[in-house]
Amino acid sequence: MPTTVMDPMEWAVTEFSDVQLGDVRRTKRLVRVASALAEGAHGTLPETFPQWSDLKAAYRLFGTDEVTYEAIVGPHWQHTRSACRQPGEYLLIEDTTQMDYSWHAAAEEFGVIGDGGGRGFFVHSTMALGVQRWNAEQEPETVVVGLFGQYCWHRQPSAARKTEKKAARLGRARESQRWAAVFNDSDGPGPQSRWTYIADRESDIYEVFGRCQEHGVDFIIRANQPRALDKEDRSVFEAVAQRPVLGQFSVDLRARPSHAARKAVMELRSMTVTLRAPWRPGGANKPLEVSVVEAREVDTPEGVRPIHWVLLTNWACATFQEAMRVVKAYTRRWLIEEYHKALKSGLHVEESQLSHPVRIQALFGIMAVAGLRLLNTKLLAVTCPHKAVDPRELGPEALAILESAGGRAAGGWTYSSVLVAIARLGGFLARKGDGNPGWITIWRGWQKLMLMVQGFSFATGEKCG
Repeated sequence: MPTTVMDPMEWAVTEFSDVQLGDVRRTKRLVRVASALAEGAHGTLPETFPQWSDLKAAYRLFGTDEVTYEAIVGPHWQHTRSACRQPGEYLLIEDTTQMDYSWHAAAEEFGVIGDGGGRGFFVHSTMALGVQRWNAEQEPETVVVGLFGQYCWHRQPSAARKTEKKAARLGRARESQRWAAVFNDSDGPGPQSRWTYIADRESDIYEVFGRCQEHGVDFIIRANQPRALDKEDRSVFEAVAQRPVLGQFSVDLRARPSHAARKAVMELRSMTVTLRAPWRPGGANKPLEVSVVEAREVDTPEGVRPIHWVLLTNWACATFQEAMRVVKAYTRRWLIEEYHKALKSGLHVEESQLSHPVRIQALFGIMAVAGLRLLNTKLLAVTCPHKAVDPRELGPEALAILESAGGRAAGGWTYSSVLVAIARLGGFLARKGDGNPGWITIWRGWQKLMLMVQGFSFATGEKCG
């Protein structure tokens, strides 16, 4: 996918011009709507389209039966999967979030979320990252390739499942089957490409390991349960904790609610084990040999819960360098959380006032792709902070506006300095110690910048990027 803040219309044409909606005029309208949303999405269509004719056209588009979420994002998935079959290394990161529409007038038409009292739908995303290089600290420097897949569903309340027996639960279709299910619809990695599936503890399911092996995909999954070892009277947690320390290294932990960003010192252990196969209806699975890496924080600040990760993988991890690379790859999992945060805090996808869940999800399809564009802009500022930005990508007028508002960037415009300058338009103070700008200030600044560029265009009669 495009890796810079290119012109919104150019981006929309690239992403949506081959979407099939039953009529070429609908596709052209989709491109225009996507361009406007990328230029200044506010969460609601009336704020994005102040002209009634444009707003009416957008409403008519989303009110058409052929305009569905799957139709809009399907071509993007295929492009991403094709890109991931090209020579290279790719990290495929999964996570689930919920979209809350409890406030909506049509809330009862949504499924239940949270503890059952809220209304909305769930989104399960698989994001593909391309590894550009591994640095001296064994960290993968990555860029966003695109959405490898995304699954939206409504959860219906079911009182009967609260008393359901284990055999009945395992014998029916379950939400947990979504983990790594995206590989069932793909052709697998290309001859010179390597895919690694990365997910948190919720995906610690025996069938997920088998699914990855079946499709030729490596995996790094955080362990959630003390899985028993085959022919041994101990768990995977107990076994790896008894191994000698391979060495220590540091990990930069991002800021979280009530927790400031900090650097954690981790000690590392690893081993190879054979997991005992769990019972399943219809027969037992085969035991599975995996590598185990334990990263445990030491010298934790007072009052802070220490980090403790146990990772199951098929990567080599016999040496300190190999085991550290597994942990550093796992730390890229936070990008899927950043992506979901970009959708909610940056693009305000939960504020849509369209009248029906199907229409809201169709609008969400555009925003799902736009969120990747926003994420990659922020990611490039971290992984390639000093790389120069081509003026044609953002537009010379936009760079001139940023320079006028905040001064010329020392050393020229780079991904890092452009991101900070945009965020400053949105209220980011950029003081020493402020850290990286958040999604709200980034998106506010982007909207303000686009408005200024539009003003320039209207005043001069020119079309600028």
